[in-house]
Amino acid sequence: MGGYGEDLAAIHAEGFTAMARDAAHELLGRLRRPGLVVDLGCGDGTTARLLTDAGHDVLGIDRSPELVAIARRRAPRAEFRVGSFVDAELPAGCDAILAVGEVLGYALDPRVGTGTLGEVVARCARSLRRGGALLFDLAAPGRVPAGGTRGWTEGPGWTVLVDARADDRVLTRRIVTFREVRDGRIRRAEEVHRLVLHRPADVLAVLRTHGLAARTLRHGYAGRGLPPGLVAYAARRR
Repeated sequence: MGGYGEDLAAIHAEGFTAMARDAAHELLGRLRRPGLVVDLGCGDGTTARLLTDAGHDVLGIDRSPELVAIARRRAPRAEFRVGSFVDAELPAGCDAILAVGEVLGYALDPRVGTGTLGEVVARCARSLRRGGALLFDLAAPGRVPAGGTRGWTEGPGWTVLVDARADDRVLTRRIVTFREVRDGRIRRAEEVHRLVLHRPADVLAVLRTHGLAARTLRHGYAGRGLPPGLVAYAARRR
C-alpha cells in the first residue's frame, strides 16, 4: 500500500513514539469514562496501548501492514485494521477519534487532495456521539523553512536521514534508512512521503462547518509543545 515499509516502521516504533504518548495523555484527560476510540493512522500502537490500559476500547487503522503488525503486538487488547483514513469505515457512536502525527495530511494514498480533509472531517463528525472528541495535528505552511532542511537521527542498530522541501501546498520528505537486520547486514531503504499543508484558519473553518466546536492546542498535546509548523487541534461534536 506504500509508505512505512518494514525498516521505517521498525525505526519509528523504536525511536519516534513521544508524540503518540503525549496525545494519549491529552485524550485521557478529556474522556470522562471508558469508551470507544478510533485511532486513524495508528502507527505502532503506542497510543492504543495507553488507551486500552486505561480501560478504553480502541480501533486502530493504518495504511502500513508493517506498522499494524507491530501495533498488534504492542497493544494486544486493541483491534487493528489495514486501511486508509480516506475511506475507512468508522463505527457510529465513537467517544473519540485520534489522528496523530500529521496523519490527515499524508498523501500516501493517491486519492488525497486539498478537499480530502473536509470529507474526512464530515465522516468523523457523523461517527462521533454528541460531545465526542476529535484530536489531531496537521503540518501547516512553515513546517519546513525556506530552502528546506536535512537532518539525521540514530538509535541502536539504525540511522535515518531526512531531506525535506516544501512549497505553499505540499511538503515532500525523502527518507533514507540504514538498519541492521538479523544476519548482521546493514540494509538501506528509501521512501518519499508527501503531505498536503493546511493553514490553521482553514482547518478551524472546516471543523466548524461540520458542527464541531474547535480550537488549536497552543501548547501541544499534554502541554508538551510541538515542532514549528505543526499545529494540534481539539474539536468536539456539539
